[in-house]
Amino acid sequence: MKREPSDRTHMEFEDIETVAVLGAGNMGHGITEVAALAGYDVRMRDINEELVEDGYDQIEWSLDKLVENDRIGEDEAEAARDRITPLVDLSEALDGVDVVIEAVPERMDIKKDVYADVEEHAPDEAVFATNTSSLSVTELSEVTDRPEQFCGMHFFNPPVRMQLVEVISGAHTSEETLDAVEQLAEAFDKSPVRVRKDSPGFIVNRVLVPLMNEACWIVDGDVATVAEVDSTTKFDMGLPMGAFELGDQVGHDVTLHVLEYMHEVLGDAYEPAPLLESKVESDELGKKTGQGFYDYENGGVDIPSDAGRDDVAERLLAVMANEAAGLVANDVAPIEDIDRAMQLGAGYPEGPGKLADDHGVDALAEALETLHEETGAARYEVSEGLHEIAESGGFYDDGGEDGTDYEVLDVSTPEEYVAHVRIDRPHRMNTISPDVLEELETAIDDLSEDDGVRAVLLTGAGDRAFSAGADVQSMASNADAQSAIELSREGQRVFGKLQDCPMPVVAGIDGYTLGGGMELATCADLRVATERSEFGQPELNLGLIPGWGGTQRLSEIVGEGRAKEIILTAERYEAAEMADFGFVNEVVDNDALEERALELTADLAQGPPIAQKFAKRAMHKGRDDTGAGLELEAVAFGNLFETDDLMEGVTAFMGDEDPEFEGK
Repeated sequence: MKREPSDRTHMEFEDIETVAVLGAGNMGHGITEVAALAGYDVRMRDINEELVEDGYDQIEWSLDKLVENDRIGEDEAEAARDRITPLVDLSEALDGVDVVIEAVPERMDIKKDVYADVEEHAPDEAVFATNTSSLSVTELSEVTDRPEQFCGMHFFNPPVRMQLVEVISGAHTSEETLDAVEQLAEAFDKSPVRVRKDSPGFIVNRVLVPLMNEACWIVDGDVATVAEVDSTTKFDMGLPMGAFELGDQVGHDVTLHVLEYMHEVLGDAYEPAPLLESKVESDELGKKTGQGFYDYENGGVDIPSDAGRDDVAERLLAVMANEAAGLVANDVAPIEDIDRAMQLGAGYPEGPGKLADDHGVDALAEALETLHEETGAARYEVSEGLHEIAESGGFYDDGGEDGTDYEVLDVSTPEEYVAHVRIDRPHRMNTISPDVLEELETAIDDLSEDDGVRAVLLTGAGDRAFSAGADVQSMASNADAQSAIELSREGQRVFGKLQDCPMPVVAGIDGYTLGGGMELATCADLRVATERSEFGQPELNLGLIPGWGGTQRLSEIVGEGRAKEIILTAERYEAAEMADFGFVNEVVDNDALEERALELTADLAQGPPIAQKFAKRAMHKGRDDTGAGLELEAVAFGNLFETDDLMEGVTAFMGDEDPEFEGK
């Protein structure tokens, strides 16, 4: 007999201790590893001993690789192993668990059968979460007696590395269940994005799969070649892979399966291209079979960097924009969440909303209308959502989601006289692209002229990286020597502006600070870092050298000997070591960075701005010429005697009070 929802107690996140993962395949063992590393006791269950053992062996291999790459310590790996119990017996796997994450094969009939058995053994209060990538969460939930405690929790492959988790609401899912699962994803060190309405493909696959299908239609219609499409997507649009390269990686059988489900539920706009169907029929599924659109037994992927076409880019952008607009119009997710999901889950440099705005949404809608007139194909029908967005001027009213002109930076004023500049590219480890350089220069210029800013805090979004270096992918299309020289000079100039700006700059460092990211941190006046942060100049491992000032500025801070050690060995260093070298001024607990870095910046902001400016200028001048530096120091010292700030400082000192400097 089915219980009424009121008979059940909602699971609170704080009460979650034990997780059951059903399925020990690629996704199942990956989710198990993630949960165990996060400190949860995990029962990993599959239908026979061999599958369970294979899954556990894969976890052991992965943990060993994490230790080998210094991502975790041996003790942490051993503790994670101890938290995992591999099982075949379902009742034992579900006994007393708080959350059940199902990761069985992506077939509705298989999943329904599993939930019928799971309902029989799981505790009343347990939450069910399906790792489906496209199937109806609502339909699956209705097999159970607890649809309000059922949601989607879609991890991306491989779960250990991929940040995104789509948390999907079924038609019956309670808000308490969604909140608990989102918090669980965060505890797993993942970035959850909520899918507000159950819709085939959710967010990422709803955008990606039609894009890959359209690429096939383009080649099917002799509009462009595979090489031209992949050159366009990878080098002109800046996506992480070519469309066909991605299809080979995912597996064309998987893509076709998702597309057929969308076609069944959503209609003819999702009709699979004959080219895609033929690849599956001929068992040319991609990398896993050795043959797809590329031959992996004889050379693999070879994409020309100069074969891109504007008409192909516009057509693919139009399809993406139409899908994104449909998701927004149907309240599946707001555009900010769609863009974030595509960045985290698909590695896009920008989400489809921003890419569409940059191109012009009205032009994309017009391109679709033309294609629809020419072909009559349902996939080119312009959605009502895209019409409305085109009429309103774009997905983002002001071209950015934060209400400023910045897209890859977030600039705010959290305290009086303090500006916080944050590199906002967590999906790309806050790597430094040409857009970051351009916006950083704008921010430095604007803040240097702002009398309301006296100190700057510089950080990276998220807790994985302050900045993991240059965004090599976004610069791949400019790989010749002359363009590389110009890029180096541009970075040197912008970083030099940061170093020489009149107000103190504090770098709040958390996570990887490598290559260009470390060169950026070198330009700050003070550096506060978390214990888990890692530093290094790994360029020599690539046959390069630091190109944004690292060969010069680093030795000014740590001395020539240490600078040569760091650059020539290309090793990585922990925060404590960099503090010993004099590079890091203060090391703090992992959860204390934001508070301490802001506190330090706010303290500096209360200082005398004119004196601070002259002090920085004299110190920098003296690096190359001690005499010139001393002369500048003397002149500045004298001029400061004529400022109101000096009188304020002396008066406050005599009265044992805190000075209130005005920069006069």
